[in-house]
Amino acid sequence: MTTRIETNDSSLPLRRDVKSLGHILGEILVHHGGTELLDKVEKLRGMAKTLRNQFDEQIYNELKEEIVNLDTPMRKQVIRAFSIYFHLINAAESNHRIRRRREYQLQDNHVVQPASIESALLALKENEIDVTTIQNVLNTLSLELIITAHPTEATKRSVIEIQKRISTILKSLDNNMLTKKERKKLEDSLLNDVTILWQTDELRDRKPTVMDEVRNGLYYFDQTFFDVLPEIHQDLEEGLVEQFPGHNWEVPNFLRFGSWIGGDRDGNPNVTPEVTWETLERHRDLAVKKYKEALVEVMKRFSHSTTRVEVSKELLDNVEKEEAAYLENEKKWPVENEVYRRKIAVILARLKEVGKSEIGYQTSEELLKDLYLIQNSINNHQPALRELKMLKKLIRQVQLFGFHLATLDIRNHSGEHEAAITEILRKVKVTDDYTALSEDEKIKTLEAVLKDPRPVLLLNEDYSKETQEMIKVFTMIKKAHDTFGKKSILVYLVSMTQAASDLLEVLVLAKEAGIYRLHADGTVESHLNVAPLLETIDDLTAGPVILETLFKMDVYRNHLSIHGDSQEIMLGYSDGSKDGGTLTANWKLYKAQLEIHDMAKNYEIGLKFFHGRGGSLGRGGGPLNRSILSQPAETIGDGVKITEQGEVLSSRYLIEDIAYRSLEQATSTLLEASVNLSEESEQQHIRETAWENAMEEISTISLKKYQSLVFEDPDFLTYFTEATPLNELAELNIGSRPMKRKNRNRFEDLRAIPWVFAWTQSRQLLPAWYAAGTGLDSFISKDVENLKLLQRMYEEWPFFRSTVDNLQMALMKADITTAKEYISLVKDKEIADRIFNNIVEEYEATKAILLKITGDEELLDHTPNIKESVHRRNPYVDPLNFLQVELIKELREQEEPNEELLNEVLLTISGIAAGLRNTG
Repeated sequence: MTTRIETNDSSLPLRRDVKSLGHILGEILVHHGGTELLDKVEKLRGMAKTLRNQFDEQIYNELKEEIVNLDTPMRKQVIRAFSIYFHLINAAESNHRIRRRREYQLQDNHVVQPASIESALLALKENEIDVTTIQNVLNTLSLELIITAHPTEATKRSVIEIQKRISTILKSLDNNMLTKKERKKLEDSLLNDVTILWQTDELRDRKPTVMDEVRNGLYYFDQTFFDVLPEIHQDLEEGLVEQFPGHNWEVPNFLRFGSWIGGDRDGNPNVTPEVTWETLERHRDLAVKKYKEALVEVMKRFSHSTTRVEVSKELLDNVEKEEAAYLENEKKWPVENEVYRRKIAVILARLKEVGKSEIGYQTSEELLKDLYLIQNSINNHQPALRELKMLKKLIRQVQLFGFHLATLDIRNHSGEHEAAITEILRKVKVTDDYTALSEDEKIKTLEAVLKDPRPVLLLNEDYSKETQEMIKVFTMIKKAHDTFGKKSILVYLVSMTQAASDLLEVLVLAKEAGIYRLHADGTVESHLNVAPLLETIDDLTAGPVILETLFKMDVYRNHLSIHGDSQEIMLGYSDGSKDGGTLTANWKLYKAQLEIHDMAKNYEIGLKFFHGRGGSLGRGGGPLNRSILSQPAETIGDGVKITEQGEVLSSRYLIEDIAYRSLEQATSTLLEASVNLSEESEQQHIRETAWENAMEEISTISLKKYQSLVFEDPDFLTYFTEATPLNELAELNIGSRPMKRKNRNRFEDLRAIPWVFAWTQSRQLLPAWYAAGTGLDSFISKDVENLKLLQRMYEEWPFFRSTVDNLQMALMKADITTAKEYISLVKDKEIADRIFNNIVEEYEATKAILLKITGDEELLDHTPNIKESVHRRNPYVDPLNFLQVELIKELREQEEPNEELLNEVLLTISGIAAGLRNTG
C-alpha cells in the first residue's frame, strides 16, 4: 500500500535555503551599493510583508511614497535586487523538489511516492490486472511532448544556467557526509555564482533569431532528454519485472519528444524553408554527437578479449569485413583480441561520416543493426546484466532519437495555403477565383486535382513571391524525407482550420511536391499527416462536422489508410480562451473531443488529440499529469500529444531529477488511466449526463459574461492597452515571432501570448479566471441541490477538479490590491473605474463560489506547498508592481523615447515574470 511521509514541517529545509541565499544576496548588495541599498530593499520588503499580513492604508501610502522618491540609480538597483531574489527562490524550490523525492527513496519502511512508476505498478498489482492486459496497453501507450519556441521564457539562458548551478550546489550541501573543507568549497562556489548572477545582464540586447531558439531547444535534448527518456523506459521495464515476475516484458518506446522550433511558420516570417533545413541538420548533428559520446564510454568498458570469452562468429566476420571497408584510411584498433572495441571503432568511423559520404550510416536502422550484433554476442558470455545496461541504454536512445533526434512538426496558417492554391489553379485555368467558390465547390475542385495524377504546377511559370515560398516549403519536406528519413517531418498542422478544404489544400501542395502520389493503378502514397488546429470557440464547435466531411471522402480515406486509419487533431487552448474565457474554452475543448471521438468511431478512424497548452493558466497550463487526467477517459487510449512551451521547458526540464519526476508522473498517470480504460472499469463511465448538462449551462452563461466585457464593451480594448504593460512587452526580446499576426491594432490579431502576459504582469490575470464565477454562481442559484452536484463533480470528475483547481491558482496569483495601481495608467478615469470594478466584482464572486465547491476556508488549502510558494513570493513581487506602474506612467509621458526608462520597465517585467513563474 502507498503511504505518505509524516514530517513536522517538510518546508523547513527550503526555508533554510531561502534564508541562506537571502543573506548572500544581502552581502552582494552591500558590496555593490553599500548599506544604503540593502537598507532600502529591506525597508520596502518589510513594508510589503506587513501589508500582506494585514492591510494598513498608512503603510500602503508610505510604501508608494518610498517608491516614487527613489532616484534613478537606486531605483534600478532595487528592481534588480528583488528580481535576483526570485531567481534564487526558484533555484531553492527546484532543489527542494529533488529533496522531497529523495526523502521517499531513502525511507527505511519503503514509502512509495504518489504518482510514481512504482505506485502505478503497485496499483495495477493490487487491482489484480493480468499481465496480458498490461502488455496490450503498453503496446498502444503513447505520450508525445512537443517543445515550442513560443515567446514566454522571459529569463535569459545564462541566468537559467546560473540557477541550475545554484540548485546543484544546494543539493550537494544537503550531504551530511561533507567534510569541513568540502562544505567551505561549496559555500564559496555558491557565493561566487550568486555574485555572477548579480553581475549578469537579465535582459537580451536583441531579439533571438529562429536559430537561437533552435539552439535553446536542443540544449534540453543535449542536457536532459537524451538520458532521462531511456531511464523512464528502463525503470518501467524493471518495475514490471519486479512486480510481475515470470513474464517476458517488453516496453515499447512510448515516450518521445518532438519540436516545432524551426518548423512553426504560423505568423513568423523568419521561419523559412532554409531555416527549417538548417534546423534538421542541427538535429542530426546533435544526435550523432551524443551517440559518439556514448560509444566512447561503452568502448572504455568493453575490453573483453577473445582469449577470455567466445565472441560470436557473425561479429568476428563482420569486423574483419568492415575494418577493410570502412577503416581503410583510419587507424585501426591496436589490440586485435578486443573485438568489441574493434567493432565500436568501425561504428565511430561510420558515425563521423553521417551526412558527408557513403561510408557514413544512411539510416539509424543500420546503426541499430550493428549495436544488436554486439549485444547478441555479449549475451552469450556475460553472466550479469549490469555492464550491459550501458549498451541497452544506447540502443534505446537510437530507437528513440534516430538520426532525426526529434520529429519536427510544420505549422502554417490556412489562409497561406488558400492563397497559393488560388494562384496555382488560376494559372492552369482550373478556376479563376478559388477563394470565391463555396465550400462544396472547393472540395469538388480539390478532389478532382487529387484524383488526377498529372501535376498542376507549371514549371516555367512565374508565381508570386508568397506562392513560390509555399511551394519551396513542400519541396523542402520532400527533400528532408529523402535525406533525414520520413520521421524527420511527420505532421503538417493547419492553423485556423475552418473547413474541410483547408486540409485538402495541403494535400494538393504535398501532391505537387511528390509527398502525396496517386499511381496509375489507383494506389496512393502519402508520407505526410495533415492535422487541423481547432482554436476558436466557433472552430471547436464546427470541428466534428469538418472532420466527418473529410472521413466521408474516398480521396481522404485513402490518404488516412496509409497512416493506419488514424487522424491527428490539434486543439488550441490559447485562442479559445482569448475568444471565450477559460471556463468556456476548456468545456468546448472537452466537448469537441467527445463529439469527434464518437463520430470517428463510426468510421473506424483512430484519433490522436494534440493539446496545444501554454505554460500559463490562461492558456491551459498546469502539471503534466493533471493535464492528462483532465481529458475525456475515452480519448486517452488513442495517445496523448502535448506542447511544452516557453518557461515550462526550464521549470520542468532544466534539471535532470525534476525532468525525471515530471515525466514519471505523466507516465504513471497515463499507464493507470489506459489500463482502467481497457478494463472498462467504473472509471471509464464515471462521467454522468447531469455533469455534462451542468457544464453546458455554466459554460453558456460564462461565455455571455466574458464576451459582454471583452467584445461588447467599446472601452475594453482601451482599458486593456493602457492598464497593462502590453505595448512595453513588445520591446522585451524574448521571441523571434511578432506579437501580432498582422500589423493592425485589432483585438483579433493580437496573439494569445502577449494577451495573457500583459494581464499577468498587472496581477489581474483576467484570462485565467474571468466569467467563471458568474457561470458557476448562476447555476447554483437556480437550485439548492446544484451546489451538492458541483461538489460531487469536484470530488469525482478529474476534468472539473482540474478546472476548479486552476481557477483557484489563478485567483491566488492575482492580487486586486496591487492590480488597482494599474488603473492609474488609464487616461479616462470613468473607463478605468467602471471596468476595474467589474473585474473586482467578478473576482470576489468567483473566489466565494470556488470555496463553496471545494469546502476549503482559503484558496489552495489542499495544496499547501503551492500555497506557501505563492505566499513566499508575494511580498517581493508587490514592490516590483508598484515600481512598474510608476515607471510606465513616467515613460508614457515622455515626448521622445527614453531608453533608460524603458530598460527599467523591462527589468520589472522580467522580475515579475520570475516571481510569478508565469508569463504567457
